[in-house]
Amino acid sequence: MGGPGKKIPMNFKGMLQSDVPQGRNGKHKDIVTRILSDLDQVASGVALKVPLALLTDSKENVRSALNRATRKGKRNVATASDDTFLYVWNETP
Repeated sequence: MGGPGKKIPMNFKGMLQSDVPQGRNGKHKDIVTRILSDLDQVASGVALKVPLALLTDSKENVRSALNRATRKGKRNVATASDDTFLYVWNETP
């Protein structure tokens, strides 16, 4: 390829490692955090009614993100939905 001393051009820009964002804050973090916070406050047997119009993504994707968060937090949460709301509640073991 290139002779001695000839640099191959970089494909990507570099940055200081200390400037690299740490952690993963996905696009569902806000709504999932709000749902989990409310679930911590509701009485047993009460379901949250989350308007689908508030979701920034499909209810399926929000359900998946909620499922990942609840598994990680070892929580038992159930969901249901209709054309207007996503319903979420704490399941009792």
